[in-house]
Amino acid sequence: MAVDRYPRKKTRQIMVGTVPVGGDAPVTVQSMTTTKTADVEGTLAQIYALKAAGADIVRCTCNEREAAEGLARIVPRSPVPIVADIHFHVEMALAAIEAGVHCLRLNPGNLRKPEEIKLVARECKDRDIPVRIGVNGGSLDKRLYDKYGGATPEALVESAQIELGLFAEVGFDNVKISVKASRVPVMVEAYRQLSEVVDHPLHLGLTEAGPPPAGTIKGTAGIGTLLMEGIGDTIRYSLTTDPVEEAKAGRTLLEALGLRERRNVDLIACPSCGRAEIDVYRVAQEAQVALESRSIPLQVAVMGCVVNGPGEARSADLGIAAGKHRGHLFIRGEIVRVVPEQDMVAALVEEAEKLVKEGFEARLAAADKGAAREAEADRAALLDAQGSDANRSEALVELINRRLDARGTAGEAQGPATGRGGPAPAG
Repeated sequence: MAVDRYPRKKTRQIMVGTVPVGGDAPVTVQSMTTTKTADVEGTLAQIYALKAAGADIVRCTCNEREAAEGLARIVPRSPVPIVADIHFHVEMALAAIEAGVHCLRLNPGNLRKPEEIKLVARECKDRDIPVRIGVNGGSLDKRLYDKYGGATPEALVESAQIELGLFAEVGFDNVKISVKASRVPVMVEAYRQLSEVVDHPLHLGLTEAGPPPAGTIKGTAGIGTLLMEGIGDTIRYSLTTDPVEEAKAGRTLLEALGLRERRNVDLIACPSCGRAEIDVYRVAQEAQVALESRSIPLQVAVMGCVVNGPGEARSADLGIAAGKHRGHLFIRGEIVRVVPEQDMVAALVEEAEKLVKEGFEARLAAADKGAAREAEADRAALLDAQGSDANRSEALVELINRRLDARGTAGEAQGPATGRGGPAPAG
């Protein structure tokens, strides 16, 4: 049931990958990984866990050459659109674009040179990549801080408008905006003022909210207030904890406000990369229909290949991955059965029903002897047939390095280019 006391403010709609943000699209949930982006497998595992917890979009930091290389390997395997968080250097924004990310987050308080901001905007315009203007009270441009006597709502809104003006000079308007502060009243008033002067989608969040439960309460006070007033198109809780808790909090809030439907089965699927051995979309749809009709309250994964699937989706309660005309059925990352490809959906449904009835320990104990060994043999055969880079990510990595080298970037971890010392708040 939609909230009818405060109808949502009409905004433009942009596409972050395949996820619509703004307009009449559902309010979406975002979070940010806490892994080193260069740790591809660790980051992907966290992305899958965030997806399973309710995240629609995930942000990863791109603060060094190795992070950009990691993004090139992560994006084709991610189950959700990826936003690259850019700190101080334009080279990282350009490298993230080459890596294939679905959106950039730029902080006007950090990336300040107009010519560099417009360069990024032109590149994004040419490739139809949206940008979040991520204003943050903790890294506000000193000129605005001095003008308003602090990180006031007016200062945050003007920062966003200045950035919009630079984008407009190159004809770029594929934008969403956030104006985050660490104090709830400032954050709420900033978004209220911003919603009166722009029609771009708004990304809601309270920065540096701290650990739960206090951080969750503060985030809910700010985000919930604005949503009840019809303001906001996508949200992120910024908590000092496992980011999975951020996604859970965001999803729970939207369900509580009637802005998202309550979930039955939570089905996640890979994006069908170069390793996919099946029609992932068809199998995922068949599984969704079959499981929903049985009201099974599990997180279930459908993965296109056995090389990466069970590991990437190990946070799911149950999953199946395809390989060599067979399906590898797994429970929380452990292979329990190998079935013919044509029986994948039926085996998935059967195991889901048994899991609900018998529990995880019983079903893991009932795993077929030799299933893990069979699965490993299939995995080795696929690696031998496809090679280690089925997604051609290494070609993108080579391109990123050529471009960074041409701009004279050594690739060390970023620090501020000018002005302040220390990293900016994540926002």
